Amino acid sequence: MCHGAVLPGTGVKGKKAVALYFSAHWCPPCRGFTPKLAEWYEKDLKAKGLEVVFVTGDRDEDSFKEYFNEQPWLAVDFNAKETLSKLNKTFKVQGIPSLIILDADGKLITKDGREAVSKDPTGEDMPWIPPKAKDLVEKMKLTGPAGTMTLTEAMAGKQALALYFSAHWCPPCRGFTPQLAEWYMQDLKAKGLEVVFVSSDRDEAAFNEYFGEMPWLALDFSDRKLKEQLSSAFKVQGIPSLVVLDADYNVVTLKGRDAVTADPTGAELPWHPKPVSNLEFGPGDIEEVPTFLVFCETSSDEEKKQIEETMTSVAQKFVDKQKAEDAEFPDMAFIICKSNCALGSRLRTMFGMKNLPPAPHAHALSKKEKGPGWGCDGCGQDGSGKERYRCEEGCDFDFCGDCHTTAYSGTEAEKTPVQMFIVDIPSNGAYYTGAPGPVSFESIQTFVDGFKAGSLERKQLG
Repeated sequence: MCHGAVLPGTGVKGKKAVALYFSAHWCPPCRGFTPKLAEWYEKDLKAKGLEVVFVTGDRDEDSFKEYFNEQPWLAVDFNAKETLSKLNKTFKVQGIPSLIILDADGKLITKDGREAVSKDPTGEDMPWIPPKAKDLVEKMKLTGPAGTMTLTEAMAGKQALALYFSAHWCPPCRGFTPQLAEWYMQDLKAKGLEVVFVSSDRDEAAFNEYFGEMPWLALDFSDRKLKEQLSSAFKVQGIPSLVVLDADYNVVTLKGRDAVTADPTGAELPWHPKPVSNLEFGPGDIEEVPTFLVFCETSSDEEKKQIEETMTSVAQKFVDKQKAEDAEFPDMAFIICKSNCALGSRLRTMFGMKNLPPAPHAHALSKKEKGPGWGCDGCGQDGSGKERYRCEEGCDFDFCGDCHTTAYSGTEAEKTPVQMFIVDIPSNGAYYTGAPGPVSFESIQTFVDGFKAGSLERKQLG
């Protein structure tokens, strides 16, 4: 059967690779990409052993049928809702069109199939097995004040390597780079961290000007292919991004910016991820996996410590399982919100909770001109057109006028109850509210077990 509605695995035997094509009739980028993929498939890819299976995101069966009629491959049946949902959750599809490439045994080859096929539409490199990140890193030709050098030379006596994806034209990068440089010179370099700038600058002149402000090494700007391969291998979706590797070039964390911000002196270098992350320093894996979250901003320091230790006792089981299975993510992530921060405020609003007054920033703030494209770190709202107060020390930190007034009014946050949630963003923004009461091993485990059993009341993020 070469055209029909099937379940994966029933029409793909004997193929070299299978591409799961997540797409929908209503999606303009999909409508643009589908004819190209169909042309490549019919001309070369089908004959070379690729099967494509359409995984629909259409809202009704008529749209599915109309769209599928334009496609020369297979599809998951529109009414196989459980299968469609499982495929989306398994491969954590965040946007469409998306092409997931599997080998003949159904094992993942790459989630970047759209890019791989677009660069090789005749299938010369099919099934597009991406190069290993470690091999790419070892190929880097580095440049610095002393001239060019190999990575082996640069890492002599070092215990960790940070790849710094950044660019001169990027305002958040321009704010973060001086901070990172200060931390590097004061503590991190001496403690064994080497940093390599991987530039997204548009020309070599901009690269040279920006790199001139940095006290570390850089990937040679001329090697644009390797730069793109590194960005892909380390899943760099935006900049600035800091990827931390150990001395053997194994990934420690893709969220190095959060890690170094939380520990700028490098006391915990190379920053192996903790079972329970702190919401103040980033969202962790909340967009990729179901996440257990506790709000305890107004609790005493001792209470916060006890809650975090209790969460860790449960979270460690998920970490151990992740390591045993060599999985990209744990089945569930764990985050604690111990202080009022922009992410906490945003989530409180989405959960319909009362927001807390923001705390003063660590550095002085000064009033700036109103402008578009910034967000308040107090209320978590878009600050476009509002009064803006920005950190004078270069932190990527802003208060709107209202939050600035509240933060420095001397008003203390009202005591609020500790609250547990499980948020499942991959399942279309579902969330679940934990039972009131103390956070104990038993209450966490009961809540998690209820989620896994599907017995909790589903709510929708606002």
